[in-house]
Amino acid sequence: MAIQAPDMTRVVAPDGTVEEEDLDISAETVEEMYRLQVLARTFDEKAVKLHRQGRIGTYAPLQGQEAAQVGAAAALAEADYCLPTYRDHAMYLARGLPLEEVLVYLLGEGNYVDQQDPETLRTFPPAIPIATQVPHAVGISMAADYKGDDCAALVSFGDGATSEGDFHEGMNFAGVFDAPTVFFCQNNQWAISVPRERQTAAATIAQKAHAYGFEGIRVDGNDVLAVYRAVKESLERAKAGEGPRLIEAVTYRQGAHTTTDDPSVYRDDEEVDEWAKRDPVDRTRDYLELAHGWSEEADDEVHEWAEQRVAEAVVTAEERTGLDVDDIFDHVYAKTTSRLDAQRGRVVDEPEVER
Repeated sequence: MAIQAPDMTRVVAPDGTVEEEDLDISAETVEEMYRLQVLARTFDEKAVKLHRQGRIGTYAPLQGQEAAQVGAAAALAEADYCLPTYRDHAMYLARGLPLEEVLVYLLGEGNYVDQQDPETLRTFPPAIPIATQVPHAVGISMAADYKGDDCAALVSFGDGATSEGDFHEGMNFAGVFDAPTVFFCQNNQWAISVPRERQTAAATIAQKAHAYGFEGIRVDGNDVLAVYRAVKESLERAKAGEGPRLIEAVTYRQGAHTTTDDPSVYRDDEEVDEWAKRDPVDRTRDYLELAHGWSEEADDEVHEWAEQRVAEAVVTAEERTGLDVDDIFDHVYAKTTSRLDAQRGRVVDEPEVER
């Protein structure tokens, strides 16, 4: 029997008009979240090109998910813990990590947080294995609760992660022990080539929370204000001792799963075009124009700033890394093999790269 999907909360409609009043979110806050979305989009476009030029490794594009990531991270207090996944580059930017650190990681050196004091570590390296960060977040938030710290943990993951055992174990543990954990699912409709309807028979991902004894809500993941408000409220409730919450941010991955993926094989252009009409960056800009008099001149300045910031970060990151292509082969095995030697021999000594 089909179960009716619950309503999805929204603050800003796709055309930028406000569907709810009394937001209690300042224009300055929205402008900063817009700047971060533009920076994330600009960086994302550049990162895809860097991979095509052989300058970074496999990259997971985030286009279409800027509002979900920026809105969620912006709602965190400084003391809150954040456990992102491998596509959450914008979360790191919203948490104040330099863009250079993101690039150094993509260049194969560093893991975003090498320079941080372990005692003050609040934003963790990206989890590549699917959903493994979920039980980690529950344990971290429980430990903080035992210590009496005034904080909670936000763990981010995709819809595909909800099919993993780690997700269910983490949710169950959090429900049983009232862990101050906010589970943040960016439902971008595709787990690589598997659509959401093949991922679960449940009407929504949010309703999975009910099986574990706590609340699940759905928000429009392309509405940065709706995401910000939902995450902020959930974190406050968690810190007040009201237990965990699952947020399903309904959004869309506009690009490929990674730069080694071809999404045209499993989805059609019409679907992509339809979701592009709900683009999160455009929606935030339209809201600023309608509600706060955002000008074309101000918009041009933000885009110019983002372009310059990304360009500077690329130069700085590439100058900083001291890795050589041969370093790829040095620590694969304790003793080298004939196959590894053959692979090393096929490396071009001085590849020509147009920068």
